[in-house]
This record gives sequence, structure tokens and C-alpha cells, in this order.
Amino acid sequence: MSPAQRTLYRDIALVCLADAVVGASFGATATAGGLPAWVPIAMSLFTFAGGAQIAAVTIVLAGGGPVAAVAAGGLLNSRLLPYGFTVADITGTGPWYRRLLGVHFTTDEAVAFAMGQRTDRDRRFAFWATGITLFALWNVATVAGTIAGTMIKNTGAFGLDATFPAVMLALALPTVTDRRTGAAAGTGAAAAVALTPVLPAGLPVLVSLGGLAWLWRGRRDKAAPTAAGAASPGNGGHD
Repeated sequence: MSPAQRTLYRDIALVCLADAVVGASFGATATAGGLPAWVPIAMSLFTFAGGAQIAAVTIVLAGGGPVAAVAAGGLLNSRLLPYGFTVADITGTGPWYRRLLGVHFTTDEAVAFAMGQRTDRDRRFAFWATGITLFALWNVATVAGTIAGTMIKNTGAFGLDATFPAVMLALALPTVTDRRTGAAAGTGAAAAVALTPVLPAGLPVLVSLGGLAWLWRGRRDKAAPTAAGAASPGNGGHD
């Protein structure tokens, strides 16, 4: 085994173990909050999307309705669409059951490890190794968490109540890569915080999407001078 392979194995194992801790917290918080044990277990088996699961359960535990929970989870999972195109050469070949598993295993971690490899063979191995390992550990950890959650009545005493917001923040921060994106995120966050006392649980998260209007306005303003310059007489345009 080459040093590069050993490093890959180690990195996959460490990331999956870290996610397993989050999975255990997810199961414990869900059941301690009053949800039946089968709910987080079924979500981990059939949804297998940590961010979406956490968003949906957070809204439900806060008193929100199922529509808001599903909408928030679906919105967060929309990022997986471009991921699917990125690894289509890995997940789009072979028997139907392998393609189905490939779609199910398309996660941030599996795509990131796959795209970090140089050869097609290494990309395929990294994707499947990450997907299978993470699926197994996430589900085992969720079951363990649900068992612990039935015995923990106060998740705040163990700090588990802060796990979900911390994970959501960790998912969001890497996308804030420029000033306009930061302004849009800040606008949406401010709107959500301001409306939390007056709106039903779950709706402030959806209202925060209004921050996208800031991005749209910034792009429109940026495109306007370009269009005006293209239309000027000196650039061969029309008056």
C-alpha cells in the first residue's frame, strides 16, 4: 500500500467517525425531544442526508409543521443536484441497483474525496469507500443515539442541543466566499432572527431565503455597466 493510499484510508476513516458523532447526537436529540425512535432511524436509512435530517428535526422539535420541515430539508438537499452531475461517471454506470446506491451515497464527503483523486480508478474507489463507510457508521451511530436519547431527558445538560445549530453553521460557512454572498447570508439571517418571535417555527428559515434577493440585485447591478458599455458607439453598439 502506497503512502497516498494510507493517507486516503486515514482521512476517510476520520471524516466518517466525526460524522458518526453527529449521527449519534442526531438520534439522541430526536428521541429525547419526544420523537419515536423509528423516525430518526428511518430518516438515516432512507434519506441519508445529515444536514437535511437535522434541519427537518430541528423544525419539528421547535413546533414547526411537516411542510416547513420538508421544505427546509429539501432546500438544503438541493445542493446535491450539481454533485450528481460531478460524479455521474461513477454513479451512472453498471446495474440499476448500483446506480441507485450511487445516488443514495452522493454526499458532500463522498464527492469531495472522489474529486480529490487523480485517476478514474482512484476516484471510483474513494467515492464508494466513503459512501459505504459513512452510511454504515451514520446508521449505527443513529441507532446508538436513539437508545441514549430514551435515557437522556435533558439534552442541554450534555450540550447536545447545540449540536444541530453548530452543524448547520458548519455547512453554511464554506459557501460564504465573497462579500456579496456574505451580505446575502447576513441579510437572510437577520430576517430570520427578527421574525422568529412572530412566525411559527420553521417559517423564519424559509423567510431567510429573502437574502438571495441581495445576490440577485448585486449581479444585476454588475451586469448593467457591462451591457451599457457594449451598447455604446465606441464599442460598435447602437445609440
